[in-house]
Order: sequence, then structure tokens, then C-alpha cells
Amino acid sequence: MEIKDFNVIVSGDVCVNLLFWQINDEHISDLNWHQYPHICSRLSEGEALLLAKFVTLSTGANVISPKMDYDKGNLPEGILNSTIRLSLFPAISKDKDGNRVYRVKEFLGFTEMPFKDPKLFPIIDDNENADLIILDDENNGFNNNEKFWPLALKEHNKHPMIVYKMDNPSNSTKLWKHLEQFHMENTLIVINGEDLRSKEVNISKNLSWEKTALDFVWQIKNNPILAFLSKCSRLVIPLGLEGAIYYRNNGEPRSQLYFLTYAFEGDLIKEAQGKMYGLTSCFVAGLTKSLVLGKLNNKSIDESVDDGIREGIVATQKYFMYGFGKNIVESIFPNPSIFSEGENDFIYKEYIQDIEVPNSNNSKCQSCWYIIKDKSSTNLAEIAYNIVKKGEESALKYIPIAQFGKLKTVDRDEFEAYKSIKNLMSEYVLSKNSVRPLSIAVFGTPGSGKSFGVTEVASCVAPNLIEKLDFNLSQFRTLSDLIISFHKIRDVSLIGKIPLVFFDEFDSTFERKLGWLKYFLAPMQDGIFREDNSIHPIGKAIFVFAGGTSSTFEEFCGEDIKDRAEYGEFFKEFQNAKGPDFVSRLRGYVNILGPNQTNEGDQLFIIRRAMLLRSLLERKAPHLINERQEVQIDKGVLRALLKVGRYKHESRSMEAILEMSRLSSAKKWEQSYLPSRDQLKLHVDEDEFFRYLMKDEFFNEKIDQISRALNYSHVMIYYDKDEIVMKSDECWKNLSEEQKDSIRDYARHIPDMLYKVYYDLISMSESEKPKIIDFTEKELNILGKCEYEYRLSEKGNANSSMVSWDELEKDEKNKIIEYVKCWPRIFADANFKIERLKFACYCEAQLKFIHQ
Repeated sequence: MEIKDFNVIVSGDVCVNLLFWQINDEHISDLNWHQYPHICSRLSEGEALLLAKFVTLSTGANVISPKMDYDKGNLPEGILNSTIRLSLFPAISKDKDGNRVYRVKEFLGFTEMPFKDPKLFPIIDDNENADLIILDDENNGFNNNEKFWPLALKEHNKHPMIVYKMDNPSNSTKLWKHLEQFHMENTLIVINGEDLRSKEVNISKNLSWEKTALDFVWQIKNNPILAFLSKCSRLVIPLGLEGAIYYRNNGEPRSQLYFLTYAFEGDLIKEAQGKMYGLTSCFVAGLTKSLVLGKLNNKSIDESVDDGIREGIVATQKYFMYGFGKNIVESIFPNPSIFSEGENDFIYKEYIQDIEVPNSNNSKCQSCWYIIKDKSSTNLAEIAYNIVKKGEESALKYIPIAQFGKLKTVDRDEFEAYKSIKNLMSEYVLSKNSVRPLSIAVFGTPGSGKSFGVTEVASCVAPNLIEKLDFNLSQFRTLSDLIISFHKIRDVSLIGKIPLVFFDEFDSTFERKLGWLKYFLAPMQDGIFREDNSIHPIGKAIFVFAGGTSSTFEEFCGEDIKDRAEYGEFFKEFQNAKGPDFVSRLRGYVNILGPNQTNEGDQLFIIRRAMLLRSLLERKAPHLINERQEVQIDKGVLRALLKVGRYKHESRSMEAILEMSRLSSAKKWEQSYLPSRDQLKLHVDEDEFFRYLMKDEFFNEKIDQISRALNYSHVMIYYDKDEIVMKSDECWKNLSEEQKDSIRDYARHIPDMLYKVYYDLISMSESEKPKIIDFTEKELNILGKCEYEYRLSEKGNANSSMVSWDELEKDEKNKIIEYVKCWPRIFADANFKIERLKFACYCEAQLKFIHQ
């Protein structure tokens, strides 16, 4: 079958849009009307008529649909008719070339009709043997009027593939009940994420992809409104121009997230770029293209949907960018190139990543799910090394990165908090009737970058409108100092700027613990401050309260106090200091994480360190970066900087170590260029730092001892013990140099295998006796598999004739696992400790990642 013989039926609700736009005619004339702007208009298909047009362009198939003849003055009676105002907008955000296209400026509504229901249209040349049916249900009458349904849908013995685009998710319509009874197995439902949210389905938007995906999984499992959808075989949820979720339920629910790494839902449509109707229809057309090709090429439905979601995201972005064209009269709408791939396109299907979403209600598993862990085949330490050495663009090309000005983060908790703050600031700046300041709190240890982070977020919101002011309350001695600061804030507000005011160390002592809080209550609540008998309005301002004594919001509020008696005592003091009143006036907060690990669940601190270190090198030592954008740095120096337990002064310490190193004329950051132990002691535990620094040297010193022990253990396990009389040294001596080198190479590979189960190898001093650990059963299985696959690859036996680890005989598996069990003792004898990585956190989601 050729594509032109493939029959696609498109039907549903019908609408015609009256588009009008204004132009300025530069024609020179004496006639008065020529001096005024001219209004142009035209009619354009909407709803199912537009969808049919999209599908024709995307597939090239034989598209069968309702037809309607109309001109400007002769619309069929009863047809649903909307009026839309168009205007010129930048083709892309921040377009410096001045390219502008027409998009929707304002949707003015529908023309009132004397009839109860809008007119529906029959399918011309309907075909009961259609290969594919696409239904556009806008909840305007089609879903309850069987007369206009396709014949192939009404015939119970016909089972075509169906794509059902729902605008109003409901299981009460005749159409849904019919599909549920006769066609649900072969129906793919498409519902826009915004349409779900409009039905009281709480799915977050524009925070993080993890948050949005996990919200959807929770809602589909627990929200009674979505109970009917949870039983669907296939459901696709487009999320703006930037992503989608594919939900399947063939007995076991599964959800797949599709996303762009450089944007989050809603990022690509700015207020200044206008809007476009038909975005979901365009997505469906892109999806349909892959479904048609998949059926012609005998691909599985899931494979076709996977490719179709990518096609849909690409097509929707191109449709939005092209809009109605630069000249509506001369431009073809929709632009035919939406569904074809060109050499100079700004987006390709390969840009869209996908990942399976954990299907768990366990809040702990959800909170520690990060795309960066599941998406990467390497461990976090290796990703961190690559960030520093090769740059973020190379190391994180498959990972979502949030950027606010100069601030970049891949830490989900961090960018969810920053996104929330940005959304608050954006709404506040746009609001016309704000009479009080927007109050935000930011917490973090000294040097974690509290001021930098919030300032960069503000710079993205209104860079030309916001003016920053800093006040350190720990330096204020009297209440008059605070009054003076309010006057300065008011002065900035009076000149039309929005002051971004940092009250640093607001939680410091004044008269009593947290003594400053009560003096902020009236300014925060009413937007005024009192001086003697006078009351002054502050005006529009953003108050940022930066903690000095509390490193987290939870610590500030006492939420991390477990002892009830201790908490009761804390809360009484907190209440007397007006703490709850202060918190009630806050509209958001951020816990800045910094380069140190905050707790055992904080797994991405090593990534934050790597991004900070790369940024410092780019700014302070760019001569260490070669033309391939690779940093020239000793492996030991890099390992020590990324893995040392704690920086005493957070990011300031990392910056200080860089500045104290003798790098001005260096071509590579060698170990010899580092500052002395005494200087390092100011910023890190110098002994721990040097253990990481010298790990390779220590390992090479002990390589023969470790290799001898490994060889002897192997002999003891794989050969009859009764026949073995030689000691470890004698076994080693009988080997050839080639055999010894092979064992040494194997020993050097063991730390990489340990990383697979989140262990590190730590060099200990001669006076310390490392503890010998026991691997868990799951860890032994993973390490055994790694050991087996390494042996195969080294021997050149990794071919089709060799069995996989899962197919290996039980006796052979047991020998390999017994051998792995020897590793902790062998390394302990050589003064190496096998230690859990500081960023390891085990839970259901984590173990899934480990098994990949």
C-alpha cells in the first residue's frame, strides 16, 4: 500500500475563524480615509477543518473529512464563528534581526448564534474501511451526535486505529462510552496538559520536568477525576511546545516523559511573542505522520507513538515560529514546511530526550528521582569530571539545565525553588495594583551564593527595571538605621524603579533573638513604615531576607527539631519574636545548596561543585582551556577538588584554592601548583584532600601487593584447594610478565566497577586499619556481572557464542561472586577502604538506576 492509498478520516467539531489585522498604508493621497490605519480580514478554518488540513500536509495520505464552502459574506447558517485579532510579533524570542510574523494578539470570542448547538457537517465520501480515524472533540456537540460520527467508528465489526483528541476530558459523553465499549484497545487519546489542569488536576508547570512528570503519575493513580483515563491503553499529554508524557496501561501502568533539555514547559512562548490557535491539532498531525508510516512499515504502535511524539513536538514549534507568515495575504497557512525536515531547521527530533518516570507513590523515591541519574550511563562522579574537563554543553547534552542569567543548575530542588521565585517576581512586576512589597526569604551557609542566585533570577525578570540595594542588619545598631534604609528604598521606588532589597542576616540578634522581625511586619503587610508620627508608603519593592544564622528555612522555623520538648521551647521563643507572623507574610523561599553536601539524600553536590569549578576556571584561568574547550588539569587535583568532604567556607573556599594556586603562567594545573598544606587547611581538611590527590600514586605503590592477593584468591576459588601448596608470592612468581600486567590492569579497573554500586576506594594511613565491609546480595550480583563482562572483553570472547551473565550456570556465577567477596579484605590489607560514596542514597528508584 502506498501513502496515497492510505485512508484517514478526520471529523469532529467545526469552526470558522474571522481573522483581522491592522496595517498602515503608506500610499500618498488627498483622501482623508487613507490617513487612518486600514483593517484587513479573512476567514480561516478551525477545529476539525484545520486538523484535516494539518493531517493532509503531514501524511500525504488520502484524508477524508467534512467539507464546507464559504466566502467572506456567506457562512453556512449555524456555523460556529470566532473572531481573532492578529498582530506582528518577533519570529523568535529576542530576535535581533527584526524578523516579524503575524500571530494571535487577542481572542475576542464567538459570534452569538440563535441556535442551541453549533452546526456539524457530514463526512464527504465516508469510508467504513478507513485505516485511521482522527476525532477532534472540542465539546461543541460532536461527542453526543452519532449522526456525524465516521462509519468505521459505528460499525462494531470494524477496528481501525483511532486518535481521539479531547478538549474536555469527560467520560459522560456518548462518544466516550462508545469508544470504551468497542474501541478502547485501538484508541490513542490526546489531551493537552492545560486542558487537564483546567479540570482541577494539579500538575505543576514550568518548575522541573521531574516535578511535572511525577505530579502526572500521582494524579493518574489517585485523582478520581482521572480514574476513567487511568484505564486507557494509550494516552498522550502534550506539555506546551517543549515536552509530552506518554501513558500506557496494558495491565501495568507506565509513563514516559519526552522533553527538551534547554527549555521547560512554557519557556518558548513569551508574552511578547503572541499566541497561536491549533497547537494541539498540529501536534496530533505530527503524531499521525508517524502512525501512518509505522502502519505501512509494520512497526509496533509504541514505536510509532514514540517517533510521533517527537514529530509532534518539532512540528508544533515550527508552526508557532512561522505563525501566519510575514504577509498573511501572500503566505500559505499552515506553512507546508512544518512537517518536513530541512537542513537549516532550528529543531530536530534528535533534540528531544525521553525517560521512564518512576511509577511509585513513595514520596522518598519521588524526591530522589533525578533525570541526570537515570538518563546517564555513567555515575555522577564521572559526569562531574566531564563537566569540568569538557564543559557543561558536552557533559550534560542529554540532561535538563535551568539557566537564570549567569546562574546554571541541574539540581532539581534548586531550580524548582528558583523557578518558583522567578514566577513570583514576574507576576509581581506585571501586577498593576501591588500596594505591598513582595517578600522572599533565602537561606544558605555563608559563601553558598545567596545574593548571586536571587540577583541572577531577578535579572531575567526585568533587568532594566530592577535596582539592587544591600543592607546588612548585623551591622545596624539602632532602629534609625532601618528607617534610613526604608527611605533609600522609597527613593528608588519614586523614580520608577523596583528596588531588589537584600536584608542580609535578617535573623541576627537585635535587643533579643530574631529581634528585627517585628519591625518588618508593617512594611511587609501594608507597604508602609513609620518614622516618629509620620507614615511613609514604601512603594513597589522586592524584599529578600537572607539568613545569617539559619542555613535552611526548616532550621529557621525549627521544623528539623525532632524532640517535642525542645521544639516546644523553640516555638515559644519563635512566637514571642513574631516568627509565625513574619513567615505568614513571605511569598516564597529558597534554600541555596552550595558546593557542600547538605545531607545524605543530597546526591548532586558533586555536580554543583563541578559546575562551580568549571565556571571559576573559565573566569579566572581561561588559559588552562584549550581550543577544544577542554580544561588542562591533573586527575588527582580534579578528584581532590570534587571529592573532598567539605569546603569550610563553601564556594569562597573553592575560589580561594584556585586563586592561591600558582597558575598565572601554567599550561596545566599540576599538583605542584597547589598551595601549601597550611594554606589548604584554611579551606578544607588538608589530610583528606591529599589522600584524594595522591590516590593514584598510593594505588600504584600497592598495585603489586593488590594484584598478588587477587591472583591468589582467584587460584584458591577456581582450583582444588587440596592440590595448592604454594603461597601468594610463589603463585605470583610463576606468572609471566604478560600475565602479571593483565592482573595489574584488572586491579586498576576494580574502582570503576565499585562506582557502579556507589562505592569509592579511599587510601588510609599506615596507622589506620580499614574496616572490611560486606557487599549486599544485589551489589554482589551487579559486581559479579561487571567482573564477568570485563573478563570476556579482555579475552576477546564477548561474541554471540558466549552466554550472558543471566544465562551463566549457577556454579560459575557462585565462583565469580565468591571472588568479588574477597575484594574488601584484599584492599583493606593494602590500607584502602571501600567506602560508600557520600552522594549515594538507596531507595527503590536508586536501585533501578544501579541496575542499568
